[in-house]
Amino acid sequence: MSMALEITGDIAVLGYGLAAIGPGVGVGLIFAAVINGTARQPEAQNKLQSIAWIGFGVTEVLAIIGIALAFVFKGQA
Repeated sequence: MSMALEITGDIAVLGYGLAAIGPGVGVGLIFAAVINGTARQPEAQNKLQSIAWIGFGVTEVLAIIGIALAFVFKGQA
């Protein structure tokens, strides 16, 4: 007797879950670097923080693209 496992659901949901890992790690690394840089040079906090927000925005675009593609590919198959 063989046991067959069936995967139910949409592959787009799995794809978005995997796509969300990268931006999550990226945001953590960005702000960890800002905290580290501010601890080393407190006078550079304003400059580091503005650069960090730009990096945060660029990194979050990856998550937005991932969810948009999940909706695009959900209709296909």
